[in-house]
Amino acid sequence: MRGVPRWAAVLAVVASAGVVSAFVLHRAAKPPLSMNAPRGSIPAPDKSVTPASLDLSDSFGDGTPDFLRLHDTGDRENFRKWFTLIAESQYYGANKPPDEIKDCAALLRFSYREALTRHDSKWASRIYLAAPPQAGELRTFHYPQTPVASNLFRVRGGEFTAGDLKDSTFTEFADAKTLWHYNTYIVGHGLNVARPGDLLFFRQSGHDLPFHAMIVLGPSQVEPDREQYVVYHTGPQGNSPGEIRRLSVTQLTNYPDARWRPVASNPSFLGVYRWNILRGGE
Repeated sequence: MRGVPRWAAVLAVVASAGVVSAFVLHRAAKPPLSMNAPRGSIPAPDKSVTPASLDLSDSFGDGTPDFLRLHDTGDRENFRKWFTLIAESQYYGANKPPDEIKDCAALLRFSYREALTRHDSKWASRIYLAAPPQAGELRTFHYPQTPVASNLFRVRGGEFTAGDLKDSTFTEFADAKTLWHYNTYIVGHGLNVARPGDLLFFRQSGHDLPFHAMIVLGPSQVEPDREQYVVYHTGPQGNSPGEIRRLSVTQLTNYPDARWRPVASNPSFLGVYRWNILRGGE
């Protein structure tokens, strides 16, 4: 929202207290149609802290090396809280979201990357948050000082091999289809299995860019109530650049256009998916 200041206080290991400005809640009227857009601007990576010797295991054969997974229970929970708060905050600050957020995949990439970043005062000065964070810092690694530097997303199939670190198998950019296919795994087709930070993927026939993703927020971290929510970017629609929208799960499940309902009977709904970096601990 215009006039709402960014969080400028230093974010410590535990969530800091603060006062949340009032926001006017706007509801979505139409689901997304266009899903993918060219790569936006991404901060330049710092020097990689790749260890001299890595365990190159890929326990699940999904292409994500075990050294990129969040094995620590606290890290997994903190990632979920940061990821969903950052994504939901972009909805509240939708009058001027970051330039790179131009479609649903960009919202996922942005929120994922920033959830893995060290949340210090420098970070707080450039990122809009709509509420004080309720999460601590991750301990496994911090973007962009990861074993793959800033190249967080896998873009090719196959199990992980050492050569993947050198041949652009991991990149900074991935569209919705690539995120679905190579960076997440299915946990079911019912919303009862979804946890905050999980993703809903859809594939609509008859579209040039048919893949679309929504982020499961769970309860709002900004305006808590009894509802569960999802958030997504519509992607460009005609001459409009599109927008970030938030729906309650009840609204989405009963959406007038049945193609966007996250139910097993909808052939356009691919299911509930979870990031590969969370795999193995839940």
